[in-house]
Amino acid sequence: MSVVNLTPVTSLNEQLNHLGIRGYLQQHQDKGLLRVLTCGSVDDGKSTLIGRLLHDSQQLYDDQLDALKRDHKGRNSEGELELAMLVDGLQAEREQGITIDVAYRYFSTTERKFILADTPGHEQYTRNMATGASTSDVAILLIDARYGVQTQTRRHSFICALLGIKHLIVAVNKMDIVGYSEHIYNAIVQDVQALMAQLQVPTVDVVPISALKGENILTLSANMPWYTGTALLPRLETLPIPQRGGEATRFPVQYVNRPDLDFRGFAGTLVSGRLAVGQAVTAWPSGKKSTIKQIVSFAGEQPSAVAGEAITLTLNDEIDISRGDWLVPSDDKVNLSNRALAYVVWFNEQPLQAGRLYDLKLATRKSSVSINRLNHKVNVNTLAQEAAEQVAMNDIALVELELTETLPLDTFRTQPGTGNFILIDRLTNATVAAGLIQNVLAEEKAASGDISAFERELNALIRKHFPHWGARDVRELFNTDLINTELLKAAQ
Repeated sequence: MSVVNLTPVTSLNEQLNHLGIRGYLQQHQDKGLLRVLTCGSVDDGKSTLIGRLLHDSQQLYDDQLDALKRDHKGRNSEGELELAMLVDGLQAEREQGITIDVAYRYFSTTERKFILADTPGHEQYTRNMATGASTSDVAILLIDARYGVQTQTRRHSFICALLGIKHLIVAVNKMDIVGYSEHIYNAIVQDVQALMAQLQVPTVDVVPISALKGENILTLSANMPWYTGTALLPRLETLPIPQRGGEATRFPVQYVNRPDLDFRGFAGTLVSGRLAVGQAVTAWPSGKKSTIKQIVSFAGEQPSAVAGEAITLTLNDEIDISRGDWLVPSDDKVNLSNRALAYVVWFNEQPLQAGRLYDLKLATRKSSVSINRLNHKVNVNTLAQEAAEQVAMNDIALVELELTETLPLDTFRTQPGTGNFILIDRLTNATVAAGLIQNVLAEEKAASGDISAFERELNALIRKHFPHWGARDVRELFNTDLINTELLKAAQ
């Protein structure tokens, strides 16, 4: 029989009744916030684990528990509560017993606040998992103790590493089914260590648990005396909260606020770094400079601002700044280019079309981009790089982006807050991919016969659908080296 010693906490209803709404909010206002992702293969117990965390930490309302008890699917064959039902909110999820959409749940302990993202394990919903991982600080990667490391385990591990998650907690679940075997646990640990070494994940914890029984969740279980590490929740409470956004200062302008003739401010969220009144700043991509006159927030004027704050800046000089421009300290280096190498996770059922124009959403700017070169795809089973003739749904590929304008670009490795983007289909307005900039390439200058974005897209469509016409790439017409080579061949 499992032994679970719950920490002495009162229920959420009792806390609210005792403290009141204002007192409850004040109690939690200054706690640190950790964003946690749960991922892994199908039926590894992700939703059950989150339900267990909510249940055992007394973060459920009475009506939630009553509804679960009344539901005929709210108990399993052994009469225990199906805690996964607390997280799977869609009707299709409850009927099939699977997770489809990303479900977010909020709870707190005496140490800190948490946002839990429950993501699906099926391969067809990989795009939903990537969405949940994009805002997470730490990932809990669940592995079914009966099956060990699976294909989706590798896929989700790779996506977590790609998205810059520095700490993974591997939860070896369903230890009760395998008789709490230390041998099985150790074998999985070896496989996990080999995988994480390939992915270069800096910090990994491997915790044996039973989400259904609640073992090694809040406290250590007597059924696994051979495990000498920390239980899952105490480990989450002690993990350092990573700095989000990056070290350099980046302020993408979201809105130009002009309520009257005497005020012109630039509103947005400070993605990373720090700004102060009197500081010299440069607007990119124009390169025009000024100094900060005021920093205004909801609470009024303030002398400085730090990452995460929503602020409005006014400047001492009247310079042209629009939505999508960046304000950066003048002594900070910024890369300006119209080309970049990026990893993309393809979301759409229609495969990527090389040469076609897509809308690019980068920070607060919307621009146009074409993908003219597919470098390689990543085989998630072996993590090997393979030739990429086509990028289909859920594929991960390294591609070369060619923008229609020169913009400030950051790599995701150094500036996660401004080094990521999404691609949008210009006809359907559907988000077709999420991407991470790996390297900013040298800017490609157009020749004197400048080619418009429309001309390039039309040329690409003609070459694709009417190859018998023999149309050439319109960009080659202004490639001086290529022209000289062709003339030399003709002369010979």
